Amino acid sequence: MTTAPWRDPALPAAARVDDLLTRMTLEEKTAQLYGVWVGAATDGDGVAPLQREMTADYDWGELITLGLGQLTRSFGTAPVDPALGARALARAQRRITAAGRFGIPAIAHEECLAGFTAWQATAYPVPLAWGAAFDPPLVEELGRRIGHDLRSVGVHQGLAPVLDVVRDPRWGRVEETIGEDPYLVGTVGTAYVRGLESAGVIATLKHFAGYASSTGARNLAPVRAGVREFADVTLPPFEMALREGGARSVMAAYNETDGVPASADPGLLTELLRTDWDFDGTVVADYFGIGFLQTLHRVAGTEAEAARLALAAGIDVELPTLKCYGRPLIAAVREGTIPESLVDRAARRVLLQKCELGLLDEDWTPEPAREGPIDLDSTANRALARRLAEESVVLLDNPDGTLPLAPDTRIAVVGPRAADALAMLGCYSFPSHVLTHHPEVDLGIAIPTVLESLRAELPDAKVTFAEGCDVSDPDTAGFEEAVARAAEADVCVAVLGDRAGLFGRGTSGEGCDVTDLQLPGVQADLLDALLTTGVPVVLVLLTGRPYALGRWQGRLGAVVQAFFPGEEGGPAVAGVLSGRVNPSGRLPVSVPRVPGGQPWTYLQPPLGLAGEVSNLDPTPLYPFGHGRSYTSFAWEPTSPSSAELPTDGSHDVTVTVRNTGDREGAEVVQLYLHDPVASVTRPDVRLIGYQRMVLAPGESRSLTFHFHADLSAFTDREGARVVEPGALELRMAASSAEVRAVIRLQLTGPVRQLGPDRVLRCETTVN
Repeated sequence: MTTAPWRDPALPAAARVDDLLTRMTLEEKTAQLYGVWVGAATDGDGVAPLQREMTADYDWGELITLGLGQLTRSFGTAPVDPALGARALARAQRRITAAGRFGIPAIAHEECLAGFTAWQATAYPVPLAWGAAFDPPLVEELGRRIGHDLRSVGVHQGLAPVLDVVRDPRWGRVEETIGEDPYLVGTVGTAYVRGLESAGVIATLKHFAGYASSTGARNLAPVRAGVREFADVTLPPFEMALREGGARSVMAAYNETDGVPASADPGLLTELLRTDWDFDGTVVADYFGIGFLQTLHRVAGTEAEAARLALAAGIDVELPTLKCYGRPLIAAVREGTIPESLVDRAARRVLLQKCELGLLDEDWTPEPAREGPIDLDSTANRALARRLAEESVVLLDNPDGTLPLAPDTRIAVVGPRAADALAMLGCYSFPSHVLTHHPEVDLGIAIPTVLESLRAELPDAKVTFAEGCDVSDPDTAGFEEAVARAAEADVCVAVLGDRAGLFGRGTSGEGCDVTDLQLPGVQADLLDALLTTGVPVVLVLLTGRPYALGRWQGRLGAVVQAFFPGEEGGPAVAGVLSGRVNPSGRLPVSVPRVPGGQPWTYLQPPLGLAGEVSNLDPTPLYPFGHGRSYTSFAWEPTSPSSAELPTDGSHDVTVTVRNTGDREGAEVVQLYLHDPVASVTRPDVRLIGYQRMVLAPGESRSLTFHFHADLSAFTDREGARVVEPGALELRMAASSAEVRAVIRLQLTGPVRQLGPDRVLRCETTVN
């Protein structure tokens, strides 16, 4: 029997796909351009924006006779045993391959923002905690583990990471981001992509682009970012994750920028992404994003018009389910209002990706790689979750040495986040994302609370507990008991923060935006009441965003910040409180002084900083990059304090770091750039390099940053990315505001315009 060329694995993928496309009808090609969401709810509260209104009806058996592009969230829609889910997915794939003429399976995708969003799967710390760890190799291992778990059950594509740069921390999805600095977001996000892709799973970069810059921090609100902000803050993490991480998919964002929705912007999705950046993967729609061109953006009058705009812009796949790319698209092509060449272009990209995954091979099988029970929360997974949680906890303040806690002390644990397992999880963890719709189902994983963990950590301590108040309810009836417990103790640990949720069902998460940065509900008042006892109060924050803490400056015994630290977050926080863990996290976002002192990130030009032109001082209480330790470090720069180099040159700067304390600890050495004079206004400082260093007591190591002039580039008035001659300062610092050494550089020569081969990162060497 002769095998058709498209089935021949010896042929190049492009030749195979070209042969296949010539054999397919319009309907069969179009079927590769949409997903199907089996079991998606069409009533009640959903897990995607306007899910009920946007979910279309279809006949599954009839639909799959044409083939199918994607299967949406077989595991992430309802609680299902992983082994049963893997067999059900395999059964669905067998039906798809048996029903169509070509026997091509679908690509199965799932959410994996902070772990595989499936029942009984490990719930890792959220991306904001990844940023706090400042440890890309550890995040790469996280991506690899998540990828292996996805592949073990038949999933091909993960909808992560989020590479949006925080511009306003009132936005509900801050917890999903890595931080407020594009270099930190880019390096950490790229590490996650490398890990996921190394496991054979397609990483999907989102949300492309500008989504986090929404006006007033409202979800899906218009973006009014300028050209330079877009080029120099929004886009660099995506470019790095594509060029260095090898991501094979990009998700178009919901937002519009200057009146043009991202899902209908060929300048963004084709000219920039494919022509300038040479991307050859797939672009997928955010859920219902194509339909939103008609219903929300109103740039299309019909579903067919929405399909035309999205296809022409460069969106290859409609997710999560068919609406515009189904019958409306086919009819428009038949009528001649949409060129069939656009369908062919998108179908070719989808089929090339399926070919890469082996889905066009005759010997492909949908059966799970493992027989019997499937463990998605292995001991190794939990160990990784614990390590990342421990590295991500930030000790903001400890002025009088209240921490670590004495092992036999009396501790009053107070607060609405102390005894709730969900306090550890972000909105895209399965328990917070899906199980709220299934209250009869258990969490599926063990999630120790801070209260449980502290009792286990300090078995000789006398630990009492009072909730005090709810996260967001205004009732203060519990204050009296909480204050009584605190008054009886030697120290009070107040565990406050957020409840993750969706579309207003939480205080943090998608669609849970806030008007200011005051602690939710009456938690601030509870903290005030606890301070009246005179007992030292240790504030522990379990949140998805930073909150204003200036109200309590100088009044707290210590402040510990954890950004939704995952299923092992309780033991990690307790370890920091007891001293078993020496805190090493650093802030990926600034912590404001006052609730209305935002929107603000540290990437400010001179007029964005405090000054005499306004009575409002936006200076944060704790700056980007800040974090304390239980040991101390001394820095000794060994490079000359000044140097000259050409605008295409490089220069090494070296510092020796010594642990001067009596216990092992990690220092995060940060390198910032200050550009005193430029042709457009520039941030006063911006991160261009960093290195996490673990040192034993008395140990010293030498760290060298390999600075290249390309790292000083910015977008000029004509829209070109340039390196300008002139003075620069490299600032080695413990945070964006705590400078330890300054190296003054003079760039000489002509203005250089950079291309796509520019240097994106500052490499480091540790000796």
